[in-house]
Amino acid sequence: MECISVFDMLKIGVGPSSSHTLGPWRAAERWIKELKEANKFDTIESISIDLYGSLSLTGKGHATDYAIMLGLSGANPETIPVENINDIVLKVKTTNTLLFNNEKELAFNPEKQIVFNKKFLPFHANALQFTAIINGEKQQSTYYSIGGGFVVQEERKNAEAKKIIFQCTFPYPIETGNDLLKFCNQLNKSIAEVVLENEKSIRSIETIDFELLRIWNTMLECMYIGCHTEGNLPGGLNVRRRAFDTYQTLKGDIVYNNPQEWLETIRKTEVKFRQILKWVSCFALSVNEVNASLGRVVTAPTNGSAGVIPSVLMYYMVIENHNASFKHIKQFLLVAGEIGSIFKKGATISAAMGGCQAEIGVSSAMAAAALCELMGGTPEQVLVAAEIAMEHHLGLTCDPIGGLVQIPCIERNAMGAIKAINAAEMALDTDPKNVIVPLDKVVATMWETAKDMNKKYKETSKGGLAIGVNLTDC
Repeated sequence: MECISVFDMLKIGVGPSSSHTLGPWRAAERWIKELKEANKFDTIESISIDLYGSLSLTGKGHATDYAIMLGLSGANPETIPVENINDIVLKVKTTNTLLFNNEKELAFNPEKQIVFNKKFLPFHANALQFTAIINGEKQQSTYYSIGGGFVVQEERKNAEAKKIIFQCTFPYPIETGNDLLKFCNQLNKSIAEVVLENEKSIRSIETIDFELLRIWNTMLECMYIGCHTEGNLPGGLNVRRRAFDTYQTLKGDIVYNNPQEWLETIRKTEVKFRQILKWVSCFALSVNEVNASLGRVVTAPTNGSAGVIPSVLMYYMVIENHNASFKHIKQFLLVAGEIGSIFKKGATISAAMGGCQAEIGVSSAMAAAALCELMGGTPEQVLVAAEIAMEHHLGLTCDPIGGLVQIPCIERNAMGAIKAINAAEMALDTDPKNVIVPLDKVVATMWETAKDMNKKYKETSKGGLAIGVNLTDC
């Protein structure tokens, strides 16, 4: 059993993909650290990178090559000014040089030294191998981007093969929904309170609050940017940004100067059923349009599904509870993060391994559970909400047109958010004693479904909409 923190599930990074952009970026950072610890960094003569499986098949559309160049350049995805990304990459491409970790200049032609291999490596569909030439000899390291920005290396592969058990040091180790309920009942605490106790064992309450607020502010800013940006998305599909257009029909005559004031003004708008649907969809679309344009988002649990959780939390703050404060934001994010970790441990959050059920399905379950607790649900009802949301995403495929995180990905966030709200409401009216399908069963079913799913529906752009819609139609 592993310790997976809320801050592992909710990471700040750059779009469009946590597994294909943030993961390779972090892998490049880890490789640099590995070279430095082995005192090999200063003696490197040249480098190259091989991409395998889904990273190769849809890497161009997911900006995997950009992420690798940025990571190798020493840029931090949490802090890099996103408006500088294209300039940094363009400089590498035009000069055929790379300032390795912003320290050492190397000859580097990305067209030749980032190699897209179509074959899959056995351990995971998202593999990348870094090669360094040192004293004329090759030295290689292989990493696997396993979804949500998580990266593992060969030692993890070997450990899993040998069935080595990873010991969790949290005071209340949780691997399943049943574990979570056990501790809630044992301690007479809500899910958020149990999760907070685990988080407090590894960082101070001040740090927890600071980081959770930073995550929320990133989400809020992302929604704000998306609702105020007009035009088409990059990538060649000429996808029109829809959040801006929808927002224009909703906003009315409201005046504001920043994201927080914007939130306050939305509370004063009309809230009939149609408007609620439009607001929630608008929030979700806005996030994933920012994500699709290499903007800064929060993985929740992935970049491709980054719009569901902020849109449902925003719904609570501007529709359900006008007095909502950081206390509610904190509670929501703690619950969402824990539910996501249960899916990661019991199944997957990687579309390359499980299709879109592993992304939108999991994010919808996370959001449903978190909203249910904010609305007064018991721990048992919270898990019912997560189960309902995932049950109705089972089998959802990942078939992005052109390998871009745009169609059908962006709309799916809006659909996942609406389903999450519906699931939370249904759970609140449910007696858990009457539930036939518990959360742990749906997690296991999701993983079995993932293993049975045809490979072409797992982020390869070789099936479904990706081949049913010609690029010339776009």
